Amino acid sequence: MGRPPQNPAVSHAQPAPGPIGIPSQLPMTGAASNQPSKWTSELFDCMNDGENALITCFFPFITFGQIAEVIDEGASSCGTSGILYGVICCLLGIPCVYSCTFRTKLRSKYGLPDAPAPDWITHCFCEYCALCQEYRELKNRWNGNVQRQRMGQQQEMMAPPMGQRMMVLPRRCRGRSYRNRSDGGSVTYGGGEEDHYKKFCF
Repeated sequence: MGRPPQNPAVSHAQPAPGPIGIPSQLPMTGAASNQPSKWTSELFDCMNDGENALITCFFPFITFGQIAEVIDEGASSCGTSGILYGVICCLLGIPCVYSCTFRTKLRSKYGLPDAPAPDWITHCFCEYCALCQEYRELKNRWNGNVQRQRMGQQQEMMAPPMGQRMMVLPRRCRGRSYRNRSDGGSVTYGGGEEDHYKKFCF
């Protein structure tokens, strides 16, 4: 009877963090798993992250650059995306034509609804709020993944090893020490019949 195949080891190494403290690559959920998903915060919950709201208000190209780098999984850098956002803002005055495309990518990646309005309308009338919401969405999903990963690691550490069984010690041997009387060496219980170990009981 052959031995059952063993499961390959699972790596728990975390991806390198991106510019906003979250990795440039996040696991795809929502659309990929065909499960309904929703935004973790509302469009006007900007003060849920006051620091990001303040940065976005005065330097929106920084927030957009961070979002773009994470959504593109590092294909476009934070600096390049931020500069392009600033150039479009200075030349055309409507950076929403560029930033709304990344909201669409974010929704497609995580299966998020097209709410509260189509992407281009949301960015056209609420550009800064939309950027803050997208930033919080990526940050919240990263924090959630970290917590689930830690819980999984704790459960694996607490789970008993497979293929092992408990051995019931003889009643008169419980709580006693065991020693091989022939050579004085210690004996470690590893299985077998009770009678085999009775001679080592003090």
